[in-house]
Amino acid sequence: MGASERESSIGLEVFYTDAPGLGGKIKSVPEDFIVDEVSLHPPEKDGRYTVARVTSLNWETNALVSQFSKRLRISRNSIGFAGTKDKRALTSQLMSFPVRPAEVEKLSIPGVGISGAYTSDKGLYTGDLIGNRFEINIRNLRAPREEIAQRIKSVSTSLEEYGGFPNFFGVQRFGVVRSNTHLIGKLIVNGDIEGAVRAYMGMPYDSEPEEIKSARLQIDDANDDFAAALKACHPSMNFECAMLNHLVSKPCDWAGALLSLPNNLLKMFIHAYQSYLFNRMLSERIRQGVPLNAVVKGDIVFPARGNDVTEFSSGGITVTADNIDKINRQVSRGKAFVSGVLFGMDSEFAGGVMGGIERKVVETEGICRRDFFIPAIPDLSSRGLRRMVLCPLKGFRYELSEDSVNPDASCARLSFELPKGCYATSLLREFMKAEIINY
Repeated sequence: MGASERESSIGLEVFYTDAPGLGGKIKSVPEDFIVDEVSLHPPEKDGRYTVARVTSLNWETNALVSQFSKRLRISRNSIGFAGTKDKRALTSQLMSFPVRPAEVEKLSIPGVGISGAYTSDKGLYTGDLIGNRFEINIRNLRAPREEIAQRIKSVSTSLEEYGGFPNFFGVQRFGVVRSNTHLIGKLIVNGDIEGAVRAYMGMPYDSEPEEIKSARLQIDDANDDFAAALKACHPSMNFECAMLNHLVSKPCDWAGALLSLPNNLLKMFIHAYQSYLFNRMLSERIRQGVPLNAVVKGDIVFPARGNDVTEFSSGGITVTADNIDKINRQVSRGKAFVSGVLFGMDSEFAGGVMGGIERKVVETEGICRRDFFIPAIPDLSSRGLRRMVLCPLKGFRYELSEDSVNPDASCARLSFELPKGCYATSLLREFMKAEIINY
């Protein structure tokens, strides 16, 4: 089975396993997707930060941070968290706030629980975690129970033999309903800040609710009449409204409009474009039959590090005829990982086959290293990294039951643990092989 057009549009062009998919759907209800962050706790000391575990149901991280910011009367950029979580999910993660514990503990937000508050002299930053534990229900499975079990076993056995699954960036990186985050990033990288702003505010997708599509069409039609566009903006479009408010007061200040968005979302645009390029490179490596769990000459590998580090800025070793056997032994033992480039200002290509793949993808996009310096908004500039191409899978297990949402169907509950920066949906697509909207 080949990838769908929607998946291919974000670089997910191939599957790693050949077994038939389960189909089905995740997130029929938010409790179907449970994420428990395996956290790195800041030290418990007297300091200006309160660190607390935040459990949330059906809250997207940026929206939740905005709610905390409003209620605590602090800048949203002063609120720390290690990773962005899905909205339609039950999630648990650490957050830090530059206020006293009592102020955090007294908050009452629907669908949000706060526990374990303590003071620290250090706040949380993106990446301050080890990984995530997942419990996920795949519902509406129509095959006989025995066949479902066989398909799950077939895929899980293959992945165990391979040592993991392709470390693709999942659909959440780009948007499930509106998969355009990387397209906005590409516009920014190409220096088209106005185009990026207009693409974010307008350009409706068929998969969006009708009222949102209508609002985006009116924003597009308003062109430079920003007051009219703001009037058309749907109340749920908080970030679009913020951009339009800025443009009403400072017409055609496109960089300023972008800067009205949260810092982590702004950086996500660039990262999403880099992720798209990486996905295309990884897809091509798989398509050419180049292994992910073994090296070939020219590959750049990294020694395994603590806390399940999956992305690297330096310290790579290039595979040569002299060291290939030794490195392959290290890779087979899980002590080293093959990498692909997250292309940026300081990136170097691999050699050999992988280097050819990396160069071709970058060349077909018509970009170069210097494009990732963003003069209009220098903080968005990205030096680039390398990312391991195979994600190890820990603690995988499953159980089957009747589907309480769809009584004539079955439900598969999958449990597993992934390193930070790795996507559960990139694993689930190997089992499900379903349309992107079902993730």
